Amino acid sequence: MNETPRFLRPFVADHPDPAPPVQVAPNLDLYLPDGPGPHPLVLLVHGGPIPDDLGVTPRGWPVHIGYAALLHAAGLAVGVVDHRLRVVDGPDGPTVDAVTSAADVASASALLRAHPSVDGTRVAYWVFSGGGLLAADWLRERPGWLRAILLSYPLLATPAPHLPVADRLHLDPRFAPIDAVAEAGAAAPPIVLTRVGRERPLLAGFVEQFVAAASSVEIIDLPDGQHAFDVLDDTDQSRQAIHAAVARAVELLK
Repeated sequence: MNETPRFLRPFVADHPDPAPPVQVAPNLDLYLPDGPGPHPLVLLVHGGPIPDDLGVTPRGWPVHIGYAALLHAAGLAVGVVDHRLRVVDGPDGPTVDAVTSAADVASASALLRAHPSVDGTRVAYWVFSGGGLLAADWLRERPGWLRAILLSYPLLATPAPHLPVADRLHLDPRFAPIDAVAEAGAAAPPIVLTRVGRERPLLAGFVEQFVAAASSVEIIDLPDGQHAFDVLDDTDQSRQAIHAAVARAVELLK
């Protein structure tokens, strides 16, 4: 029997079935709550890099639909974007194309903020795993409408210097969240970081460096959680962390 790919595993928290989303662009869905609006917005930013041939794009992954459903049920508009965080052939060799990915997210954000049912002055980004690298831009130059950044088991620095040369992927140096949060200081948006206790040691070290460099970070701890706990760890601890992060998103967008 073939094992279900991790990205298609069920979300570990129960949630209502949201109404079908509005397709704002070919790579962008918008879940709108009931009521006239305009509604505050959370934009979900998936991790990576991911290949082109997964069959189901991140907008259709159970984990993103689950988070969208919980946020939607709490009265928020939710955008889910497929961005192109891929490994491409760069001038120096294999490269994580965070530049294209960041442009995709910026375009998605602009489209969503312009939607008549969205309050474009109250926006949060919720970023997962390798998407954490993109947070450097928003930390270094915070837009006035960005009320918060939520980070779930994020990658916050390139692992390349710690890997054998043959395994290294190049990355534009602009995508350095640890440096960016240090530069931003108290001007950074509120940050809510969901930290897992069973994270890979290298990634856990980056998280600790980020926390030390930041002026302020609110941490939701899962001592027994692993990377992608929201589909891998079907526990009450996982569900408590998910609901705590959703509640903070709602509070920060009031």
